[in-house]
Amino acid sequence: MIEASGTPLPWIVWVILLPLIGAMLCFLWPRQGKTLGLLTALATLLAVIALYFQLLDGGVIRYAVGGWGAPLGIALYADGLSMLMLLMSALVGVGVSLYALGYFKHSPDNPAGFWPLWLLMWTGLNGLFVAGDIFNLYVTLELLGLSAVALVALAASRDALGGAMRYLFVSLLGSLCYLIGVALLYHAYGTVDIALLGTLVERNPATHVALGLMVVAMLLKSALFPLHFWLPPAHASAPAPVSALLSALVVKASFYLLLRLWFDVFSTVSMDLGMVLGVLGAAAIVWGSVLALRQTRLKLLVAYSTVAQLGYLFLPFALLSPLAWQGGVYFVLSHALAKAAMFMAAGNILAFGGHDRIADLDRVAQRLPITMTAFCLAGVSLMGLPPSGGFIAKWLLLDAALSHDQWGWAVMMMIGGLLAAAYVFKVVGFAFTQADAPHDAQPVSPFMEWSALALAVCAILLGLNAHYPLELLAIGGPVTFVSPSP
Repeated sequence: MIEASGTPLPWIVWVILLPLIGAMLCFLWPRQGKTLGLLTALATLLAVIALYFQLLDGGVIRYAVGGWGAPLGIALYADGLSMLMLLMSALVGVGVSLYALGYFKHSPDNPAGFWPLWLLMWTGLNGLFVAGDIFNLYVTLELLGLSAVALVALAASRDALGGAMRYLFVSLLGSLCYLIGVALLYHAYGTVDIALLGTLVERNPATHVALGLMVVAMLLKSALFPLHFWLPPAHASAPAPVSALLSALVVKASFYLLLRLWFDVFSTVSMDLGMVLGVLGAAAIVWGSVLALRQTRLKLLVAYSTVAQLGYLFLPFALLSPLAWQGGVYFVLSHALAKAAMFMAAGNILAFGGHDRIADLDRVAQRLPITMTAFCLAGVSLMGLPPSGGFIAKWLLLDAALSHDQWGWAVMMMIGGLLAAAYVFKVVGFAFTQADAPHDAQPVSPFMEWSALALAVCAILLGLNAHYPLELLAIGGPVTFVSPSP
């Protein structure tokens, strides 16, 4: 483990400071927002890569901010799991930033407001992934939630404002539940440091109430069925870059926080809830897929697909095996890349035709071949077909279920894959046919098309290089994540 308290501003600090500084600069000089925003995105990516190599060289990194360690000070912590999340956010963040350069050039939405809010959200994401105590997790969670709500409202339409308000109320309710849990744990154990809490937590009423409140908070923010009611209106009405960020990153942050609490704080008391979360995840797969099939608008279809795909993340809580946890984390990575690409492709189609009615796509496959290639490659990963990252994730989950004779979970995953194929091919079918009422097309920026394709290709490449993320996951991760040696 690297104790970086004596090092002035190490990389674990820069991954938080860079997007924060960029957000302030974009706010002060909005006319240069796109240039400052893109430079900040690239600089943050480089800082994350530097932190990655530092982690490979020295193992787990722990940094005491200001030289004050636990239980009084603030600690930043990076292991393989948090590093994967940082890399995921950086890759998607750069892709969406490039996409936004073209999107806001012709969009009526507010580009000046996008850049500072997006970089603030990125600050919250990176801060959450490296926070070492449960109170600063709350602070970053609030920064993440409030900036995401403001981004949803950028479109300024009636639907966007309604979706943003619903998202705001849900976010505040989830944050309140989480904060009450923090207060209960601090009152019971006298610390908010995650590592110390993991050694002190016992089975008692205060712990169980705190666990329940924090789990409910994360389920609300992760939009797990039946608490998903806020997600489709918010995602479908937001600008395309914002929809990509919400689906790819924001809901994953809540899931990551739940994993941290589950293993690092409540490992001795949490497993009783695992089956409940698994059942809710299975229900989400079916319910979200069926609703996606029924949609007539492309962005709503992709939004309900997110509800369905999020269900896979909660199956490992019921499967309880190293393979299942590896599959769950791998699904986070593959879904982030594929869903960001799919929302960006949907935004291209909306900008191209002026609408996103699936039945009136009007030969968009021939007229936007790069965009449809991105959509199809993203669909390959969501369906779980080889050689995509989604295939590796679902293979690990299926292997975990079948090796323990848990056939019900395996059947549910196969049904989910078939339903995903159904709604992806529904879009592809209409994309190749001529609409009854053809319409004039609008130009789509190359930035928008190629950035969507790049993320979709990354989702495929993730399946061809599975050993790198899985090896990284083993650095400092919970023993439950690591398969036993033969």
